[in-house]
Amino acid sequence: MKVLVIGDVVGRPGRDMVRDHVKPLRRQRAIDLIVANVENAAAGFGLTPPIAEDFFSWGVDVLTSGNHIYDKKEIVGYIAQTARLLRPANYPPQSPGSGLFVGKTPKDIPYAVINLQGRIFMPPSDCPFQTAQDILEKIPSEVKVRIVDMHGEATSEKQAMGWYLDGKVSAVVGTHTHVPTADECILPRGTAFLCDIGMSGPYDSVIGVDKDQIVQKFIDQMPRRFETASGDPRFSSVLIDVDESTGRARSIERLVIRG
Repeated sequence: MKVLVIGDVVGRPGRDMVRDHVKPLRRQRAIDLIVANVENAAAGFGLTPPIAEDFFSWGVDVLTSGNHIYDKKEIVGYIAQTARLLRPANYPPQSPGSGLFVGKTPKDIPYAVINLQGRIFMPPSDCPFQTAQDILEKIPSEVKVRIVDMHGEATSEKQAMGWYLDGKVSAVVGTHTHVPTADECILPRGTAFLCDIGMSGPYDSVIGVDKDQIVQKFIDQMPRRFETASGDPRFSSVLIDVDESTGRARSIERLVIRG
């Protein structure tokens, strides 16, 4: 089974790359499941229901998120009713939405997608390690393919999650920093790992935002409205091949397309 996970989609440049490349990639690489982190899809901050529906229409199967998921107030009611849009599972149980989706591919292969958020340099949340263990105990044993989006700032925390879940899930891939890493590997017990997929969005920027605005912010520390950049759009993703009978990953490949 082939799984494509798309890194943080930032603003219209990122959305356009998803729109243009998801369906061709699915055909060309025989992809069974497509997951995308979309918490920055609406002008760089948050998500709206119409944009979420766009992603589904473009062929994305499951949407994950992170600390910006509630930035647009209109998403609150939508996420409560949309099982395929996830928020971090280690948010308070009263938070709208869920951090787990269990479904089946068109080929009837069961799978689970788990969304977690780190705690280092991030807003307060429950322990992602304990939350992950609690979730795994609830997933039916016949669901072997298990994909984890670990949304976090610290590479150490993401690496620790990879080792903690090695052999328990098919893949642990990181999002949030918007900067791709080159540490993809298959851990000893069969879990694919990558610290950060990187953003799908404009790379002529500072993590997706107009670079002049960010540089000036660092210089004068004055409040200002940030705008999404537009130059050098890229589609950053990772392609994972999983043995659906065991849940062990066979391979992991970074897949980056320039606009």
